[in-house]
Amino acid sequence: MVERIKDRLDRGETVMTIGVGRILHHNILQILGLSGAFQAVWFDAEHVGFTIESLEINALAARSEGLDNFVRIAPTDYATATRALEAGGGGIMAAQVFSAEQAEEIVRWCKFHPRGNRGLNTGGYDAGFGSMKPADFTEKANRETFVAIQIETAQSVEEVDEIAAIEGVDLLFIGPSDLSQSLGVTGDFFHDKCIDAIDRVSAACQKHGKHIGAVVVSPEHAGMMHEKGVRLISPTSDTKLLHSGIAAVQEQFAEFYE
Repeated sequence: MVERIKDRLDRGETVMTIGVGRILHHNILQILGLSGAFQAVWFDAEHVGFTIESLEINALAARSEGLDNFVRIAPTDYATATRALEAGGGGIMAAQVFSAEQAEEIVRWCKFHPRGNRGLNTGGYDAGFGSMKPADFTEKANRETFVAIQIETAQSVEEVDEIAAIEGVDLLFIGPSDLSQSLGVTGDFFHDKCIDAIDRVSAACQKHGKHIGAVVVSPEHAGMMHEKGVRLISPTSDTKLLHSGIAAVQEQFAEFYE
């Protein structure tokens, strides 16, 4: 049984998640689930061009071990969003969002009438491969589909209150690397400009009753983010996890690496 991210966040839980894309394989998803270290996974379709079949298989593998999921996409076209949802993605996270107008469009891609204009097709996983009645499917999808908007551009920070106010946006997700780059302080995650931007996201989410997520770069960074209201935390990725494992082996067997 997969417990949905939205339900966990609504209860005030901290949700640990991991980004996967470069090393996408169903066995890795099962290992992550069996570890108990994460409650969810996000598939990175922004930076990695995996196929729909691969997403279907890996979403299935994640669900088999109790991991909820969402898919990060570039905000380029409607079909990318709907295909991800029909393949078994529990939600969408849109990267490189600049404006409230753009965020509104993404919500409409993910929601059926009357909230959005998603095309109705009951043949995918999310409609039980045709086993659900259209009206039941659209009601369930509109209620359950998770929609996150990344705040990682200077313009999105300026419009963060308007973005947080959008009906159907569940979570604002801080991307610290691109945010620092956009603010002209690349990689300086504790710079005053970055802290101010995070505070603005936090205030907007608190005002409009929305959740906050973030990639975190260190335990200190995670602690700061958590204090500011971040409850969906992404502390690592598939490639970073591999590097950490290699480093751990080198440390454990240090005498053989001299």
